[in-house]
Amino acid sequence: AAYTESELRALSNVLLKHPDVWVLTDDMYEHLIYGDFVFKTIAEVEPKLYERTLTMNGVSKAYAMTGWRIGYAAGPVALIKAMDMIQGQQTSGACTIAQWASVEALNGPQDFIAKNKAIFQARRDLVVSMLNQARGITCPSPEGAFYVYPSCAQLIGKKTKAGKVIDNDEAFCSELLEAEGVAVVFGSA
Repeated sequence: AAYTESELRALSNVLLKHPDVWVLTDDMYEHLIYGDFVFKTIAEVEPKLYERTLTMNGVSKAYAMTGWRIGYAAGPVALIKAMDMIQGQQTSGACTIAQWASVEALNGPQDFIAKNKAIFQARRDLVVSMLNQARGITCPSPEGAFYVYPSCAQLIGKKTKAGKVIDNDEAFCSELLEAEGVAVVFGSA
């Protein structure tokens, strides 16, 4: 679930025609990309979008700190100041230990990210391979993150062993839970 440079360029071409549209980008998985995929931001691809791009990131994924709830944003100064005002008045701050742990994660050695990425890639490859062996399931190999989005389209309209018709992806997920005890989230969710 990552955009290629050509996809970002095509999106940029549309956005340049709409100067009142802001770009909000979630770069949380920038370090968890696989193979030859090259991570780029939309502002790198089209510098004219820089002043109306808000980039979000954090330590949750690459640094395995999901429960610590530390994120950060970069963007135009006026927007960041407004966000700071809202955050300071409307939400609670992250605990001190989480803040300092995040500083150390961001400034400390980064070599473990490559090791973790290799582990995630091996898991991704195994899961995708196994899903593609399942009758009626197709699963593309994602270029980043650690989620897969298999398709059960070939099973829509088919009957279960009990004679129940699988009429959509939600029904497929319900049947998978009932019959096999496997919980998944349906794609139309």
